[in-house]
Amino acid sequence: MDLDKQIKLSHLLLTDRKCRSCGKTKNLIEDFYRTHKERGPVPSSYSYECKECSIKRVKNLKKKSKSIVSWEYPDW
Repeated sequence: MDLDKQIKLSHLLLTDRKCRSCGKTKNLIEDFYRTHKERGPVPSSYSYECKECSIKRVKNLKKKSKSIVSWEYPDW
């Protein structure tokens, strides 16, 4: 019995994951960032937020931190 022919790498890896932010099911390898590069390509080394949601979250945080405060000299 040859196990190498029966088991493929795609069976060992999860190929789809549901994003926690948007709730859509996407491809794990293409649509999620790897967070632990030293572990190898195992499902636990990928984030739970898709790339699109991560980019939106970072953009929104940058916009909030760059808010311009109008500052004037005190009128003495």
